[in-house]
Amino acid sequence: MTPELRRVGVGKSPVVVVDDVSKRLPAIVDLAAAMAPFPRIAGNYYPGLRRIIHEWDETAFAYARETLRIAAPFIGGAFDVDGFDLIEASFSMITVPPATLLPAQRAPHFDSTDPDYIAVLHYLSDMPGTGTAFYRQRATGIEVVDEANVSRFVATAKREAAARPATYINGTDAHFEQIAAVQGVPDRLIIYRGNLLHSGIIPPGMSMSDNPRSGRLTANLFVKGRRG
Repeated sequence: MTPELRRVGVGKSPVVVVDDVSKRLPAIVDLAAAMAPFPRIAGNYYPGLRRIIHEWDETAFAYARETLRIAAPFIGGAFDVDGFDLIEASFSMITVPPATLLPAQRAPHFDSTDPDYIAVLHYLSDMPGTGTAFYRQRATGIEVVDEANVSRFVATAKREAAARPATYINGTDAHFEQIAAVQGVPDRLIIYRGNLLHSGIIPPGMSMSDNPRSGRLTANLFVKGRRG
């Protein structure tokens, strides 16, 4: 297990990358496959399917808990928190074809304006060319969305949405500058603040399969950091 702390953008925002986290990837994929088919979550802009992992999903919840146990020292060290609480865990798959994306799904997004809302993402599939990229909104210079700038970010994004092509963002374009990227290496964990603008790297021609054994499968864990 090899941890790396990267600093991205003008704000030097921390992004932790940890390889070979579980060393039991086939068993985790088997676990996700046993929970398929995944549902589409109503009211969620995620461009695909999500299976929320509940406490009563005993084996899957144990996997999520163990992943967070491994991630805990990296979360504490990089984000200056004394502990954290699990907000949500899920297995997720991107399945929406580019041509049918909603305008909000074609651009980078943020998960929360709370700086202690932290995303822990575990790549579970072997899909070359995929991953997660981080962005700066070119018109405003915003990389990190907070309560002070969220209205400006959203207003600008809505104004520009009509000009965006019906495709997943992939690199710098007229509206967003890519400031960093992490490749989706199997059994790699990345940890970042949810208020950092980000988007999945979805290359043209990527399989949109809803089968956890053949599609883009990740585990998405969201935690709330505690201080003091």
